[in-house]
Amino acid sequence: MSLISRIPLQTAATHENEHEPETGSPSKANLLRSLSYVAIDVPPGNERHSFLDVDPKALGAVVRAKKNETLVSQYGGVKELVETLETDVKTGITSTDADLIRRKSIFGANEYQKPLAKGFPTFVFYEFKDAVIIILLACALLSLGLGIKQHGWKDGWFDGGSIILAVFLVVVISAVSNFNQSRHFQKLSAKSSDISVEVVRDGRRRHISIFDIVVGDVVCLKIGDQIPADGLFLGGHSLKLDESGMTGESDQVEINSAHNPFLLSGTKVADGFGTMLVTSVGMNTAWGEIMSSVSRDLEVETPLQARIKKLISFIGKIGLSVAALVFVMLMVQYFTGHTTDEKGPGKFNGNKTKFEDVMNAVLGILAAAVMIVVAAIPEGLPLAVTLTLAYSMKRMMEDNATVRKLSACETMGSATTICTDKTGTLTLNEMKVTEVWLGKETVSIDGVPKMSPTIIDLLQESIGLNTAGSIYKASPESAPEISASPTEKAILSWGVYSLGLDIDEVKTQREIIRVEAFNSEKKSSGVLVRRNHEKALQTHWKGAAETVLAMCSNYYDKDGIIRAMSDEERRSIETIIQNMAAKSLRCIAFAHKKALEGENGQAHKKLVETGLTLLGLVGLKDPCRPGVRIAVDTCTAAGVRIKMITGDNVHTARATALDCGILKPDEDVESEAVVEGVQFRNFSPEERREKVERIRVMARSSPFDKLLMVQCLKQKGHVVAVTGDGTNDAPALKEADIGLSMGIQGTEVAKESSDIVILDDNFTSVVTVLRWGRCVCNNIQRLIQFQLTVNVSALIINSVAFMSSGKVPLTAVKLLWVNLIMDTLGAFALATEQPTNELMEKPPVGRKEPLITRIMWRNVIAHALFQVTILLTIQFKGTSIFGVDEKVNDTIIFSTTVLFQVFNEFNARKLEKRNTLEGIHKSKLFLAIMGITIILQVVTVEFLNKFCGTERLNWRQWCASIGFAALSWPIDWLVKCIPVDGPPMRCC
Repeated sequence: MSLISRIPLQTAATHENEHEPETGSPSKANLLRSLSYVAIDVPPGNERHSFLDVDPKALGAVVRAKKNETLVSQYGGVKELVETLETDVKTGITSTDADLIRRKSIFGANEYQKPLAKGFPTFVFYEFKDAVIIILLACALLSLGLGIKQHGWKDGWFDGGSIILAVFLVVVISAVSNFNQSRHFQKLSAKSSDISVEVVRDGRRRHISIFDIVVGDVVCLKIGDQIPADGLFLGGHSLKLDESGMTGESDQVEINSAHNPFLLSGTKVADGFGTMLVTSVGMNTAWGEIMSSVSRDLEVETPLQARIKKLISFIGKIGLSVAALVFVMLMVQYFTGHTTDEKGPGKFNGNKTKFEDVMNAVLGILAAAVMIVVAAIPEGLPLAVTLTLAYSMKRMMEDNATVRKLSACETMGSATTICTDKTGTLTLNEMKVTEVWLGKETVSIDGVPKMSPTIIDLLQESIGLNTAGSIYKASPESAPEISASPTEKAILSWGVYSLGLDIDEVKTQREIIRVEAFNSEKKSSGVLVRRNHEKALQTHWKGAAETVLAMCSNYYDKDGIIRAMSDEERRSIETIIQNMAAKSLRCIAFAHKKALEGENGQAHKKLVETGLTLLGLVGLKDPCRPGVRIAVDTCTAAGVRIKMITGDNVHTARATALDCGILKPDEDVESEAVVEGVQFRNFSPEERREKVERIRVMARSSPFDKLLMVQCLKQKGHVVAVTGDGTNDAPALKEADIGLSMGIQGTEVAKESSDIVILDDNFTSVVTVLRWGRCVCNNIQRLIQFQLTVNVSALIINSVAFMSSGKVPLTAVKLLWVNLIMDTLGAFALATEQPTNELMEKPPVGRKEPLITRIMWRNVIAHALFQVTILLTIQFKGTSIFGVDEKVNDTIIFSTTVLFQVFNEFNARKLEKRNTLEGIHKSKLFLAIMGITIILQVVTVEFLNKFCGTERLNWRQWCASIGFAALSWPIDWLVKCIPVDGPPMRCC
C-alpha cells in the first residue's frame, strides 16, 4: 500500500495572476487558480519510526537474540535505528538534562535490580549457630536450673541469667560488627561496579559513569573495555569480543556490520577498537538478567580467618580435655568419700547420703567443669580479627587502595617479591615527544621547516589515521582536546602543534581499508589507506622502534629522498635507538609502503610487513614519579625484591630502572640482572628457577613472560605481588598471590582479575599497601598473644582452684565479662595501631611462617605463669593477707585478672621490643580505650554486684589489685631479655 502525502504547491500561474486586473468573471478566475496539493506515491518500507514508538523490551530481545533479519525488517537496520533514536554516529546525543531524563524515562536507567541484602536478624541467627555460643547457652541453662533448684526463683536465676545476658551481648556485638562489615562490602561492590565509560556527546568524547549511560549513546571501545550495555556496532576495526563470561565459550567473537553487529553487556573487548550504539540498558540487557538473580559474595572467609577458627577449635579441644579430666577426678574423689564439707565428714557416705544431695553435688561438679571450658575458649578472637581487617580496609581506601578481596590485606604483609609495570606505575605516564630523528639526523621537535613536505604529508597521514585516539575542537580558536592513551596523546599533540595536523581533513581525504590494532604481542599497529581519486594504497606502521625497523629496507633522509638501508646504516639507526633508550626515552618509529592495489592481492587481508621505508623516529620522555626511588629503597630495606617487567627495549628499561633505584650502576646485562622476555622464555625450567632470583628487569616482555616469571617465583617459595593495567595482564594478576590493578589506566578485565585496585596508579601506593599488610599481620599476632594469655591463665586458675577447693573463683559471668571487654575494647585498641617504620625494617615472613611464633609462645607462657602465680596466691592466701571473707577475695581475684589484661595489652603492643610504651603518646585511641576499660571494671565491681556476684572493694584493695597488675611491665622487660633461637614453633 502506498502512502499519500499532501504537499502544498504554489504555481507560476498564481504569481502571474497577481498582476492581472480584476475582471469579476468567475470562469476566468477558476481557470487561473491552481491545485493546493499533489499526490505522490511513496514506496513501502521507508516509514520512519518515531522515538516514542520503540518498545524497549522488544528491541532488547532482538539484540540479545542476535536476530539480524528481524533488526532489518522491524527497525530498518543499524543506520535507520540511529536516526530513530535521535542520535548521530559522529556527534552522539545531546547532553542536555531534558534529553537525558527523557531517554531514561522511556528506556530506563543502566542499573540492575540486585537481590535484597541480608538483614540484621540474619546475622543474629548466624551467631547463634556458632558452636561456642551453643556451649555457653547450654552452660547457662544448666546453671539456671541448678541455681533455681538450690536457691529458689528469687536468687537462683542470677548466675544462669547473667550468662544468658553476657551471651546476648556477645551475639549482638558480633552481629552488629558483621552487619556493618556486610554493608561495607555492599558499598565496595557498588564502587567496583561503577566503571568509567568513554562516550561521544555533543561531538566530543567524555568519560562518564556506566550508570549514566542512556539508550542512544555512542560508546567508544578499545582493548580491555567492558561492554557497558547492549548495543550495535557502528564502526571500527578488528573488533573482537570475549564472550566467555556470558556464553562460557573461550573463542573470540568477531564483530562486523554485515553479519554480527551485536554487542552484549558484560562481555570484554579482546582486540581492536570501535564505536557502538546503545540500544538497551539496565534490566533490558543480557547482563541485567544475570545480575538480577546473582549477588556478589564478597564475604568469603580469608585463609587467616580459617586458621584462626582452626586455632580456636584446637584450644577448645584442650579445654574440653582438661575439663573432662577434672570432672572425672572430682567425681572419683567425691564417690570415694575423699571430699569434705564445712563440718568435716565426707560428703558422700554410701546409702546414708540422700539422692538429692548426690545430684546436687554431681551437677555442681559438672557446672564447674563447664566453667573451665568457658575459660579456655577465646570466642571473641574471630570477631577481633574481622575488626582488624575491616579497619585496615577502610584506612587503605583513604590511602588510594580499594581492597576487592579481604584475604589480600593479610597476604600482602607476607609479600617477598613485587613484579611491577613501568609506565604509569613507576613513571608519571605523561608522555611528551622530546626528540625527532629523520634518517641518521636529528631535527628539533618543531623542526617543520627542515622537513620535506613529502615527509610531513606522510607523517600527518600516519599519525592521523593509524590511531585509536581522537581530537575535538569546539571552535577554530579553541585548544584541541585529545582523547587517547598517553603514548598516542603525546604523538597526536606533536602532530597537531608541530606538524600542523588537521585530523578531520586527513580522514576526509583518505579511505581506511584495513586496520591492524596495536597489541602487546606485535608492539605495533598498522593501517591500509587509499587516498581519494588514487589507485595506489598506502600501508602505514607505527610502533616499537626495533620492531618497525626490522620491517624496513629503505629510509627517508630529512630532504625527503628515499635511500636504501645498508647493514652499516641499519646499525647506525640501531645505535640512535639505543642512545635514545639510554636516556629513558620510549622510541617510536614510523614506516610506510606505497603499492598499487593490483600488485598485492592480499592487501585487504593482511598488511604488508616487509620492504617498508622508515619515515622517522620520535623519542617520548616519561619521567619517574616523585617519591618512587624512596619507595623502592623502602621495599629493598624491608627485604622485598622489586622486579620491573616492561615492553620497552633493554636500554630504556635499564635507564628507567637506574633512575628508580631498582638497578645499581654496576648491574647490567652481563650480570643477568637485565634480560629480555624472549631470553627468559627460552630458558629451560631449571635455568629459569636458578636465574629468576638475580633478574631485576625484564624488557621486551610479553604477557606470557610475565605469567611465567610469577609461576617461577611461586615455585621458589616467594609470595608474589603483581601490578598490571592491561587485558593481557589478567593471567599474571590471577596467578599472583596478590594482584594489584591500576585504577586510572587499568582495563576492567585487569581490575576484575585483581585483589586490590591502586586508585592513583602510583608505586608509592603499592608500598603503602605493603605497609598496611604488614601492619594487619602484626596487629593480628598481637591479638592472638593477648587473647591466649587471658585464656591460658583463666584455664589454669579455674582448674587448680576447683580441684583443690571444689570452687572456681572466676565464674562464667566473670569470664564472659573479661572476654567481652577484652574482645571488643581490647581488640579494637590493638586493631587500630598504625603502621610504623620498624615494620618495614624486618624481612618478610613469607608463606611458611606459623600463626604463633616462638617469640609469641615465650611471651604467652611467661605472662600466663606470672598471672597464675599471683592469682593462685590470692586464691589460697588472700583471705588471711587481706583479712577479708571468701566473696571479697574472689572479687579481688576478678579485678586483678581484668587489670592484668589492661597492663598486658600495653605489653602486646610490642612483641619483641622491651620498651612497650614507645610511641604511646601517638596512640590516643589506644589510651582512651584503656581508660574506658578501667572505668567499666570499676562500675561493674562497685555497682553491678548481683550481675557479677561481686562485693565492693575499698581503696586499699583496689591499690593492691593495681599493684599486682603493674608488675606485668617489669616482668615483660625481663622476659624479652630471654633470647629465642632456632626455627619458629608451630601451634597447629
